[in-house]
Amino acid sequence: MPPTWSFITVTYNSARTLRRFWERERPADVEWIVVDNGSTDESVTTAESLGARVIRIGGNIGFSAANNRGLEVAEGRYIGFANPDVAVDWATLSDLQKTIDETRGLVSPQLLNSDGSLQPNGRGAPLLAHKVLNRLSRQPRKNGYQVLAAAGERRDVFWLIGAVILGSADTLRSLGGWNERFFLYYEDKDICIRAWRNELSVTLDGRARWTHGWARETTTFKIMPWVREFRSMATFYSLYPELLFGGRAVSRKHPRAAMASGRLSASSG
Repeated sequence: MPPTWSFITVTYNSARTLRRFWERERPADVEWIVVDNGSTDESVTTAESLGARVIRIGGNIGFSAANNRGLEVAEGRYIGFANPDVAVDWATLSDLQKTIDETRGLVSPQLLNSDGSLQPNGRGAPLLAHKVLNRLSRQPRKNGYQVLAAAGERRDVFWLIGAVILGSADTLRSLGGWNERFFLYYEDKDICIRAWRNELSVTLDGRARWTHGWARETTTFKIMPWVREFRSMATFYSLYPELLFGGRAVSRKHPRAAMASGRLSASSG
């Protein structure tokens, strides 16, 4: 029997993180595919020891391209893209399946920080000003950019951070997977925008809560992560120039996302 779920994790020197977040036993109907982007540590052997099917790329082809390599071979009816620093709560998969079936779109559980506090993995319109303010300070702002889902609540959001994105295999393949123009960063905004444009929804489901360690490289100064982020930023805003400054152009270009962003789903509760 084919698996119900296929989880895809992209690794790059992630051995320690895998051991910390992926040691729990998986259900029998879940396959785990690890796509390794040329790690020089023990990521491959660690993933294999934890029961993953490993695809060795041999070099770093980027997050989007590696996710697509996993999607090509995934056999599950539902697909979960989950970073190495995410602890999946397998007991919540049935609820998330229902959300995917009901919304026909992209879904994420509400993420938690390692200390148990809520992590705002739902987001409003990715205007350049919002991105800059969010990068300058981790403090929440009352501008609708950071979106949380309370327990038992489902919220429509403009986009979901790419640490966890779930959907049916049919939906993700109909979208063409991840945009490989993005090596790293901004690919999550892009896939969610394309979902809205294809009359699909993007939903944050507070009935499921998973921990995300969030080891983000650009919180410290290392030249290559910042170079990659600026390259992806330039690509993103060239594709969606209306998001540079906001205004009415956003609601004209993204009517469904703008209208739904932050709204409670009708079937939440």
